[in-house]
Amino acid sequence: MNSLNNMQQDFMGWLLQQQPDIESDIEETTRVSKKTRLDIYAQAYRLRLLEALQDSFPALHTLLGDERFEALAFDYIATHPSHHFSIRYFGHELASFLSSSDNYTDNTLLSEMAEFEWAIRNAFDAADQQPASIETLINIPPEQWATLTFRFHPSTQRIDLQWDAPKLWQAIEEDSSPIQPTQNNYPIPWLIWRHGLTTHYRSLDVDEAWAIDAALHQAGFAAICEGLCEWIDEMHAAERAAGFMARWIREGLIVSTNDNT
Repeated sequence: MNSLNNMQQDFMGWLLQQQPDIESDIEETTRVSKKTRLDIYAQAYRLRLLEALQDSFPALHTLLGDERFEALAFDYIATHPSHHFSIRYFGHELASFLSSSDNYTDNTLLSEMAEFEWAIRNAFDAADQQPASIETLINIPPEQWATLTFRFHPSTQRIDLQWDAPKLWQAIEEDSSPIQPTQNNYPIPWLIWRHGLTTHYRSLDVDEAWAIDAALHQAGFAAICEGLCEWIDEMHAAERAAGFMARWIREGLIVSTNDNT
């Protein structure tokens, strides 16, 4: 008899790759063969992962329909089997799978919808932290602003989408009249986060997208102002940057500031 660990490994080998090593540990009867018993578990495993993908990607499911989504799910399961103890994280590579698989690369809306839905899910499940208040900015001494950096809420995410996937997702979520998806000539920056119990998302102007990307990578306020001069004159860069910070505070995006002098 194999040890429990070996048996578990052999069983996973059957589930993922149909490796027969586990068969020696399985009893069979005249009515039910070893393979039949193992196939029942393998099918149940795949169906459970299919349900997880349907739960994580409801809009993508709607776009594809039951039959095509099931085919996608089983292709994905075969290529990217679950390796995490929690089924919650199964599906994190679906967007990249859609963008690289020959069966789906002709429709980039699918990969962008998957990317958006996964970002929404991550924002919803992210750890919670108390956002900073506007007084946080007001009380910062002027001499500290140049090197000031910001720590963002764990739910904060940035993605770029060429399709209007968020608008289409909202229409599907609200079960409203179908809309025709449209593709922009260039990617649009999007911000996704959670404030309290509510998940939010909005598109960004290119300068705000650059500023928040820089802030997320711990660029100081002076460096952000300098970078914004690519879009606005130097005289108004600090005012523009401070306006971004104030909005991020109001939206619950910033949880603290750091003086890096």
